[in-house]
Amino acid sequence: MEDMPDDAPLFASALGTGADWSSAAKDCLDQLTLVPGANFGVLYVTDHLADQIGSIATLLRGVTGVRDWVGTVGIGVLGQGGEHYDRPALSVLIGRLPDGAAQLLGPMTDGAGAVDMIQPWLRNHAPLLLLMHGDPRHARLPSLLLDVAGRTGGFIVGGLTASRGEQAVLCGHETGPGLSGVMFDADIAVATGLTQGCTPIGPVRTITRADAHVVMEIDGAPALEALKADIGPELSSDLRRISGLIMAGLPIPGDDRGDRLMRDLTAIDLERGWIAIGENVRDGQPIQFCRRDAAAAEADMVRMLEGLKRRLPGGQVPRAGIYITCVARGGRLFGREGVERDLIHRHLGDFPLTGFYAGGEISNAQLYGYTGVLVLFV
Repeated sequence: MEDMPDDAPLFASALGTGADWSSAAKDCLDQLTLVPGANFGVLYVTDHLADQIGSIATLLRGVTGVRDWVGTVGIGVLGQGGEHYDRPALSVLIGRLPDGAAQLLGPMTDGAGAVDMIQPWLRNHAPLLLLMHGDPRHARLPSLLLDVAGRTGGFIVGGLTASRGEQAVLCGHETGPGLSGVMFDADIAVATGLTQGCTPIGPVRTITRADAHVVMEIDGAPALEALKADIGPELSSDLRRISGLIMAGLPIPGDDRGDRLMRDLTAIDLERGWIAIGENVRDGQPIQFCRRDAAAAEADMVRMLEGLKRRLPGGQVPRAGIYITCVARGGRLFGREGVERDLIHRHLGDFPLTGFYAGGEISNAQLYGYTGVLVLFV
């Protein structure tokens, strides 16, 4: 790669929409500043364009000169200039990285074979971060994430495809099932944050009897008693009101950041005092009930952003960012569009940004829901 001037931009982003894939791509390219020597790209499209993501990547490859693209499909896409839902739209981030600093990985349904293929790169690089996108239909996705993390030694972030049609995951020139993405060498300075958007309303308790996804007892008593104690008498008098508001938080073993897997309450057995949640659990597992609403989500996102800001060298503005947020957040949670994007720029400054509304979020190789994952290039 030719030497570039020190003041050449390292990243650029753009957001485009139109009547079809070609007009949306043209709109995006009209707004995209071409980065000299750009060699890496992220592409997110709305599900209106899911079947054309390969064609869009081919067009972008030809216009920008960026060969290596990763990305997927979301219910919505976001960028520096706004957000788009329920229409053909795409969001793009391109960057100039040092030669060899990024390595595509996938598409794969088996971590062993895929990682074996990039062993030459791993022998010469230490991957600090993996940005991965997954097809939610792949039954082994949770174990595959952990397998890839163990085999590469990297910290995995990303998100799952969210589409009402085709489930497309892009990696290089291929779209395929399973998991795929890109590894970044440790020389690429990055920072990541996770916002859960839920506030604990009770203590960490212990599941003392469970069967699959049914929690029968908590702290030696019927599970419903613990739930009612934590939500209080007002909500307990009408349990229909807690749907979507109260969640079951499952603390992650060994995690010292207080992260939890947030799962829906899916059923309540009033006669036996049992509750069902959207995850299989076991006896002895910790559980903590949490409240999910706009105020809690905004407060937790500000916490995450201020924590990231303190980690930025000299308080500098990030070079670029990727934000992956849950389809159940955005306007559905906050009452209007753009809240999360506005908070990012308000607390961290103006910088190239891309992202999408996902069917599940990935942080530290764990699958989350109702969360937002932010990746910053610093």
